[in-house]
Amino acid sequence: ITRTILPYIYAEEPVRGFGDHEGLGDTLQTFFLSPKEPVHGWILGAGPAIQWPTSTDDALGHGKVGAGPTAVMLRQEHGFTYGALVNHVWSFAGQGDTPNVNNTFLQPFVGYTTKKYTTFTVNTESTYQWEQQEWTVPLNFELQQLLKIAGHPVAFQVGYRYYAAKPDGG
Repeated sequence: ITRTILPYIYAEEPVRGFGDHEGLGDTLQTFFLSPKEPVHGWILGAGPAIQWPTSTDDALGHGKVGAGPTAVMLRQEHGFTYGALVNHVWSFAGQGDTPNVNNTFLQPFVGYTTKKYTTFTVNTESTYQWEQQEWTVPLNFELQQLLKIAGHPVAFQVGYRYYAAKPDGG
C-alpha cells in the first residue's frame, strides 16, 4: 500500500524570512506492507517513509532527502473507524541552510459514518521536531458527505483546524 503527500502550502509572514510564501512543499511517500486479513480485528501496516525535496520555495521545505519507519493500525466497526498513523523521518542527504530533518509524526484519528454516508472525523496531525524541540499540534474537525452524481461517488468535505501548539511564527 502506498500513500503520497505532496502539500500545497500558503504561509503568511513570518516564515523563514520576510513576506508570504506559496507553493509545493516536500513530498512524503510511505509504503506499507500489510497482512491480507485483519489481525484480531485490526488492519495493520508497516514499512518505510521517504521524504523528497520537492518544495518550490526554500521557505516551504527542507531541501533534504529523508527516510525512516512508518506504521498504521486501524479498526472499523459499527460505523466507527479509529486508529493511528505514525512515522519518523531523519534527513541523510541534501544541501541548504535549513536544519536537518528529525521529525516524529503522530496521527490518532476517530471517525463515524452514518447510514446516509455522512462522516464526522476528529484527528490530530502532530509533529515533534527534535532539532528545534518544538511541537506542532493541529486538531482537525471534519464533516464529509458522500453522494452519487451521475452514478459516480463524489465526496464533499469541510473542516476546521485549531492549533493546540505551534512554534513561534507558525
